[in-house]
Amino acid sequence: MSDDVPDARHYRDFADLARWQRRGIDYEICAVERPASSVAVLAPHGGAIEDGTSEIATAIAGEDFNLYLLEGRRPSLNYRALHLTSHRFDEPECLRLLARCSRVVAVHGCDGDDPVVLLGGRDASLRDLLAAALRDDGIEAATDGHRFPATHPGNICNRGVAGRGVQLELPHRLRRSAAAARIAGVVRSVLLELVAITTSPADQSGSR
Repeated sequence: MSDDVPDARHYRDFADLARWQRRGIDYEICAVERPASSVAVLAPHGGAIEDGTSEIATAIAGEDFNLYLLEGRRPSLNYRALHLTSHRFDEPECLRLLARCSRVVAVHGCDGDDPVVLLGGRDASLRDLLAAALRDDGIEAATDGHRFPATHPGNICNRGVAGRGVQLELPHRLRRSAAAARIAGVVRSVLLELVAITTSPADQSGSR
């Protein structure tokens, strides 16, 4: 592959990306729908784009939540060629999945050496719950004062039914260490607890 591949920062949308990159060769999409769930877990820069994010998103989703991965498969320059910025990420399969999901968590990778999970997104309640749970497990987490607020309404984490979601940014040090499994476990536990509360008999109409 030549070093003169298009720079994904100049793509306006997914259609632009698809004009230059080939599904099944340069990238692949995995969309696992679980109709009983209204939770979606995403890794829009998975595979070799932001390494480790696919595995973390898959672990969070388990067999319970909807899962979406766009994975870089190129032999080189995956980030340059395939990193479509989150507020321009409008891949159709992903949008169809999110159209019925009220809670969305997107997993990303970032640079930097500090072992801190950076949380953003428009779902402040879920963001803060996740941050508190991570801290309780001994994992540093920040919800403000960092460069990934993820509050743009077009950010893919905010494209679900509720118009708000959560974005997790993990530095490489966390994505490729034992902490990755712990982070996935904490996030998954919080989501499972929220789903259980939402679907408990006491919360259902006509239960009295």
